Amino acid sequence: MKISTKGEYGIRALLELSWRYGEGYIQSSEIAAAREIPENYLYQLLISLRKAGIILSRRGPQGGHTLARAPEAVSLAEAVLALEGPLAVTACVQDDVIHDCLRSGFCPVRSVWEKVTRATQEILESTSFAQLVEEERARRKEQSPD
Repeated sequence: MKISTKGEYGIRALLELSWRYGEGYIQSSEIAAAREIPENYLYQLLISLRKAGIILSRRGPQGGHTLARAPEAVSLAEAVLALEGPLAVTACVQDDVIHDCLRSGFCPVRSVWEKVTRATQEILESTSFAQLVEEERARRKEQSPD
């Protein structure tokens, strides 16, 4: 599995919303500027994240975007799934594709791809945006001059 620009930018946007969770709705222009995301592209990502139920959006002068749940309750797996699709490292281990593969019953590598996919999924599911914010906060602190 390779994370595309869509996934990278979407995760950056969610990091910004996680940092600012509790501040109300954040304008997309602020998210774009803070995380260096092209605003036109960000708009598309926010639609995907809203449809997945990860964020809430509101129009108007007091509008913007916010997380639908606390950062502790939003996993990296949810974000990747909403932005990139299935977490499978190859198509042959996707639930909806497995039966299309004529080799699935005897392929010696398929079980390896299943293990890689499960391990990836477990890591992403056990990583919350609250954890990512704390890690970013610590890294920024390490890099800032005293």
